[in-house]
Amino acid sequence: MSAGAYERAYRRSLEDPEGFWAEAAQAVTWERRWDRVLDASAAPLYRWFAGGVLNTCYNAVDRHVAAGRGEQAAVIYDSPVTGVVQRITYAELQRRVAQFAGALRGLGVTAGDRVILYMPMVPEALVAMLGCARIGAIHSVVFGGFAPQELATRINDARPRVVVSASCGIEGRRVIPYKPLLDEALRRSTASPEHCLILQRPLAAAELQPGRDLDWHATVAAAAPAECVPVAATDPLYILYTSGTTGIPKGVVRDHGGHAVALLWTMKNIYNVSAGDVYWAASDIGWVVGHSYIVYGPLLAGCTTVLYEGKPVGTPDAGAFWRVIAQHGVKALFTAPTAFRAIKREDPDGTLLQKYDLRGFEALFLAGERCDPDTLKWAQERLGVPVIDHWWQTETGWAIAGNCTGLERLTVKPGSPTKAVPGYDVRVLDEAGDEVPRGQSGNLCIKLPLPPGCLPTLWNNDRGYIESYLTRYPGYYLSGDAGYQDEDGYLYIMSRIDDIINVAGHRLSTGGMEEVLASHPDVAECSVIGVADALKGELPLGLVVLKAGVTRPHADIVRELVQMVRDRIGAVAAFKQAVVVQRLPKTRSGKILRGTMKRIADGTEYKTPATIDDPAILGEIGAALRTIGYAQRSNG
Repeated sequence: MSAGAYERAYRRSLEDPEGFWAEAAQAVTWERRWDRVLDASAAPLYRWFAGGVLNTCYNAVDRHVAAGRGEQAAVIYDSPVTGVVQRITYAELQRRVAQFAGALRGLGVTAGDRVILYMPMVPEALVAMLGCARIGAIHSVVFGGFAPQELATRINDARPRVVVSASCGIEGRRVIPYKPLLDEALRRSTASPEHCLILQRPLAAAELQPGRDLDWHATVAAAAPAECVPVAATDPLYILYTSGTTGIPKGVVRDHGGHAVALLWTMKNIYNVSAGDVYWAASDIGWVVGHSYIVYGPLLAGCTTVLYEGKPVGTPDAGAFWRVIAQHGVKALFTAPTAFRAIKREDPDGTLLQKYDLRGFEALFLAGERCDPDTLKWAQERLGVPVIDHWWQTETGWAIAGNCTGLERLTVKPGSPTKAVPGYDVRVLDEAGDEVPRGQSGNLCIKLPLPPGCLPTLWNNDRGYIESYLTRYPGYYLSGDAGYQDEDGYLYIMSRIDDIINVAGHRLSTGGMEEVLASHPDVAECSVIGVADALKGELPLGLVVLKAGVTRPHADIVRELVQMVRDRIGAVAAFKQAVVVQRLPKTRSGKILRGTMKRIADGTEYKTPATIDDPAILGEIGAALRTIGYAQRSNG
């Protein structure tokens, strides 16, 4: 780590991308070296490491055993909801994965076939992902407990040969039977997998359908282990569905070669972890963070990855994260800002932190949605380590902007995910496609080609990929986020493009207003949405959740919030209303459902998102908004 190391790496990545990534690729074990580092022959559809051959599972598991580290822990499974802690060595993981891959092969699955995984946070989920990669099958993980219709649409699009699931998952203290949801999804789908492989968990047994459903343990035990199958670097490793604006999910594709190179590079250069270090991404395998940083990234780097089946609060308390860090010697934690807002709300003084020894803990990384400066400062003050926001998307698979602590630890600016990561040429464009001056907001775009590890296309939908991401600004990838770059080159991601509101002709960022609200001493978390207004087009409306123990009159707090926005942003924001709510509606990955709240406030029909953590919250939001004159019409 040296002064200027970041700038040198960044400049080289843009001036000589092929040389930069060819050098990074030396850390990966290849069956056959690539012919071209970057294949631009079908631009704007680019391919990295064309002609190269490798196996992702070999790189993530077998090569560490071959290097003599088979007895090192590969996975620590920590499940406070079941009271189980289990350490799985690389040698044991290799055995389990080979056996599972053999079971898939015995069911007729070969390279290029799709396998849908509808699994809870258990070691078998990682084994299934790696088992698919081992034989070249393409996995598509669907978050366990997703609604049947959403699962059905993914089955229809991926057309899997096998579905792998479990009898149940556990959400907090609730046991969620998965099998009835899977059965209903299969009834609704037009594609019919040949088999469903079901992991029976002790908390809730599933009824198996003869002929179609198979017991995981019996089937895997009877299988012959499978060796790693070499595949092309440009072949798909997985499909991960993300919500589309049309309501039809988009199947983001990740390839083998670019993915392995990029993720392995990030582990040392962004997160500053190496083989043998304990790394924890407190996410879910159903999300891109789980794919990249619970499974593939840490294992490619030879780290020990923590698989946590629990919550930041309630399993059993707001000290859960500190217990895991202390017990397992976690060096770096990656989670969503919403997790820390939940901890801060329950334990605002950080009292529970005092029970644990966190001396080996070096850095906290936040991503998933913008981290408000107040939450970042709260975590910094209590943990005494760097707290680093970074920005990325399902589509990119790894950070677009971040503080590359393994290269050079840059100054943290609260509210900013720091600078563009090497490989990403980020530009801020106006509606006409021209770059805007530093400090001025616009649409955040990335000059093509995207670096390795990003999506090369959508599953069976090149045209949809080009139309969704590459058409609005030719030569650029449209991120869908809005923000600006300051004089030092730091990026600020203020909102989704759709969350820019137009108040009497003034384009205003809801993220800027949320930053002000979050700085109020009584506010645990907040959201600002734009609601329809006959005179000004839109007006901002704040929804705030108070910290535990706050007893002051809500009207007093709202008056203070309105004045704070007026003082810091100005009268132009026209911020005049806020309402206190018990909680905000979120996806299971922690993103606040601003669009759904806007539709509730405007009284327009809305569809309950499949990704919502708890649908009952929407009724609570509607009731709260009606107290201040919104959400008057019934919704469907």
